[in-house]
Amino acid sequence: MAIQIKSVERPIPRTNGSVKKFYASPVHDREMSLEGLTKEIEKISTVNGADIRAVLYAMVETAVAGLEDGRIIRLGDLGSLRITLRSEGKDTEEEVTAAAVKKTKIIFTPGKKLKEMQENAKFTKVKAEK
Repeated sequence: MAIQIKSVERPIPRTNGSVKKFYASPVHDREMSLEGLTKEIEKISTVNGADIRAVLYAMVETAVAGLEDGRIIRLGDLGSLRITLRSEGKDTEEEVTAAAVKKTKIIFTPGKKLKEMQENAKFTKVKAEK
């Protein structure tokens, strides 16, 4: 299946917006909810929807606990999750405390199957809505 793209006009930053060009942009006109994901998994497995939802919710809770514990969460071919942070720079090691942390971020790194999908992606252009 091809990934749908549309053309989007954007300013070129170094021209302060005076020059614009058209770029390919993915079309995100639909979502797959947890319910939709559950139904799709049900079609290709012998596991019922209630059990699939239970596992997915448990995975979220377990991943949160693992990230809070400083672990990298490896999800096989899906990828991995890890937490990073931004902090203030201090002059000495002793000055670095929890108060120096200003922001955290969760990084998702795609696994083998997702990387293969990216590398082999096909695209089809659709008309942009006006």
